[in-house]
Amino acid sequence: MRPLAAGVLAVSLFASAAGAGPAHAADQGPAVSKLDDTQLDARALYFVSYDGLVNNNSFQKNGLLTHKGYQYAAWYTADRHAVVARRPLTGTAWQTVVLPHRLTVDDSHNVISMGISRVDGRLHLVMDSHSSGYFYVKSAAGLVSSPAGRAWDARAFGDVQTTLDGVALTDRFTYPQFIATPDGRLQLSYRAGVSGNGRNALAEYDGSRWKALGEWSSATGTYTTAHGASSARNMYLHGIDYSADGTLHAFFTWREQNSAVMCDGGGITNHDTGYVHSTDRGRTWRDTAGKVVGVTGGVDKVSVEDRTVVDPLGPDHSLMNQESQATDSAGRPHAIISYVPGRFTQCTTDYVDDRVRYGRVFHVYKGARGEWKKTEIPVPLGSSQRTHLVFDAHDNAYAVMPYGRIVAASKSSGWTDWKTLYDGAGLNAFGEVVVDDTRVAQDGVLSFMYQRRSTGTTPSPIRVVDFRLPR
Repeated sequence: MRPLAAGVLAVSLFASAAGAGPAHAADQGPAVSKLDDTQLDARALYFVSYDGLVNNNSFQKNGLLTHKGYQYAAWYTADRHAVVARRPLTGTAWQTVVLPHRLTVDDSHNVISMGISRVDGRLHLVMDSHSSGYFYVKSAAGLVSSPAGRAWDARAFGDVQTTLDGVALTDRFTYPQFIATPDGRLQLSYRAGVSGNGRNALAEYDGSRWKALGEWSSATGTYTTAHGASSARNMYLHGIDYSADGTLHAFFTWREQNSAVMCDGGGITNHDTGYVHSTDRGRTWRDTAGKVVGVTGGVDKVSVEDRTVVDPLGPDHSLMNQESQATDSAGRPHAIISYVPGRFTQCTTDYVDDRVRYGRVFHVYKGARGEWKKTEIPVPLGSSQRTHLVFDAHDNAYAVMPYGRIVAASKSSGWTDWKTLYDGAGLNAFGEVVVDDTRVAQDGVLSFMYQRRSTGTTPSPIRVVDFRLPR
């Protein structure tokens, strides 16, 4: 077993709304008020693979985003075309552009991710990849920096490429996530390799060209349990985000290649919640104590043997990979994780069924003194899928659970008084939703994209719903 980080959680803390202390009168607690629900496409592509939809995997960064008064969305149509759309925040009508690319395979990993390079006002999209090549397209300069004065049509976008303007990266590419840097550049996080044997890497766009920064996590090292050992793995990110002070944060889980580490073959080899951060735009990575544990593009990379675990958990509890993370206004890192607690079983035997029956969601964050805290959200998961975390202007936390349910906790309680604010009634959402992480800070609205349930491969509506949060 690998060593734990300083201040690691030794036990879970469980709290409910009934057990939380009262908020101060001056504090604004969490609340939601539904504003609108608009349709992007009446017949969006629908097929279930890996228990998810290609248009609605919550780890997309970003499938929905907001910039300078406009919101942007991307999805695949019933005829498999990639589409990008926009609307002004003051309106409900979406303008759509069909891109010259069609989804190549029925695989829910092959999502569309968007990012904006503020330095030149371009919209970037990477799509259709799972341990394979990828497809990339970018807009003309200035398209999103002055959107009202620019035509929204196919001429605004360049050709679809299989490199980043000539930078090839890898032919085993998965999980694109765009990150806007504090100085207006754009970074792209991705996995090189395959599940159980892969490395996280970064590329960076400075407004004129892309540059591969290199890999920063390692697949090597030994991980051992009472059941067996594994010598290869990959790090699954819960996200990768800058806080206001310019620190780049990354929570993660590990997935082992060798299933011998599990009690039963019906589970999954995900284990532990780890955390690292960077204060130099992802060039070097540090653990909770500030020790350098990896260098991007260097020999020393973040490995399973480093002291990065902040919430230890073995691979027998169906821990979800790529869940969610966010930072509050003080720069504190927070994460959402989910798994089957030991009070139900110490050995899950069916990953999906056990999560649906017993899965629970937890909030983990770093306290003011550097200690790690954890609270169970007292709402059963009822799904095998992921939950997404955001904060409002008062640092209240909102966890958007599968089926579009919204639960929240107040900052004043220390994020322990979790309660349901919206039960998802009427959405008929398939499961995971795609949250617009960028919009809340801009106008205090929580938006998420969801797709309605269907059967087989029958197309279904894909929509965006908006909720007003306290400002």
